[in-house]
Parts: sequence; structure tokens; C-alpha cells
Amino acid sequence: MKKAVVLLSGGLDSATTLALAVKEGFACRTLGLDYGQRHRSELEAARKISAALGAVEHRVAKLDLTVFGGSALTDSGIAVPTEAGEGIPVTYVPARNTIMLSLALAWAEVMEAQDIFIGANAVDYSGYPDCRPEYLDAYERMANLALKSAVEGKPVRIRAPLIHWPKAEIIRHGISLGVDYGLTVSCYQADEAGRACGRCDSCRLRRQGFEAAGVPDPTRYRD
Repeated sequence: MKKAVVLLSGGLDSATTLALAVKEGFACRTLGLDYGQRHRSELEAARKISAALGAVEHRVAKLDLTVFGGSALTDSGIAVPTEAGEGIPVTYVPARNTIMLSLALAWAEVMEAQDIFIGANAVDYSGYPDCRPEYLDAYERMANLALKSAVEGKPVRIRAPLIHWPKAEIIRHGISLGVDYGLTVSCYQADEAGRACGRCDSCRLRRQGFEAAGVPDPTRYRD
């Protein structure tokens, strides 16, 4: 089987991405990142999703981004916003996708995989710059200049199948592929049990997606 590394955060988008990669016939290794995030219950969610969707292996890399802070997800002194605002929100984590993709590149090269999947979305999302198609295209070009395997004729592909899909379409596809969204954790300030706040940007986008898809929302809320 073809091999692939799938970045798996434990949220709705990355779970759907894994399901799509499995459908394409990839033997998937899933990779999470323990970066000191506020919503640590997503790490356990990722482990459960990986097993439920039949990934070959799940690993968690540890890299403490709280040493830099600069985000509401890595700095307890910055509040997670509960109302929609303008511009890039404080929940943006500096360089997070670049770091995660770099770790995925390392694992992919070691196991001779040429495909890396990421659940980035540029439609119903929070406006993070490292979720845009032009960023992913540029990253793929850079990666193929840096990898020994690429120089030797086996280039890597950065796959973002959800990049242009609205949230409702993502949800409908995921349900058709058997994704149990009750296992996923999207909330930026979920508690230890994975229950969502229902007020942050991620919760709003998720709720709107289920409403637009016309399917019941399985999210567990604290209130």
C-alpha cells in the first residue's frame, strides 16, 4: 500500500482528512503535536480517531511552544476570544503549521512516504495565514529542495483535500466515510473531558457547519 503521514489534531477537519486518505488507499501514519496547547484533550481525541479510522500507527511529537507564547492557545495570560473580531485572531499560533509539516516531513522521509495530508481549510476558517493554498504550495516547493529523497527523484506532495470546501461539505463527506464526529474536539478551550465551550471561534464555525449540513451536532458542550 502507498504510505502517507496525516497530521491529526483531533478536530473535525483533520479527522475528515484522515478518512479521505484512507479511502484513497493509503496506509496512514498519523501525527499529533503536543505543543503545550490549552485544549490538551484534543490529543486524546486524535488517538481515538486514528484507531477508529484504521490508521497503521499514531505518534505524538512534543515541542513546547509555550516558551514563546504569543497565542491564546499557548499563553494562559491571553484570553480566548468569545466574539467574532476582525483580522487574524489571537488564537493563531505562530509557525504552528510550519512546525507540524516539518515534523511530518521528517517522518515521511524516514518511512519513504511521498504524501503528507493536512486538514487546512481556507473557506470556513479563522483566517490563519498558514492555512492558505499559496502557503502550502510554497512549502511543498521548499520541501522538495530540502529532502534527500526528493533530490534523488522521489518528491513529496503536501495534500490539503479540504482546502476549498465549506464546513458543511466537509461534514457531509466525513459522515459518508464513517467519521464519528462525536470523537472530535475542536474547541480552543475544551476541558479535560473534551467538552466544548460553545463560544470560541472554532465552536461557532463547527456549529454553523452542522447547521448548514442539516445533520445533528454531536458536540458535547459544558453548558
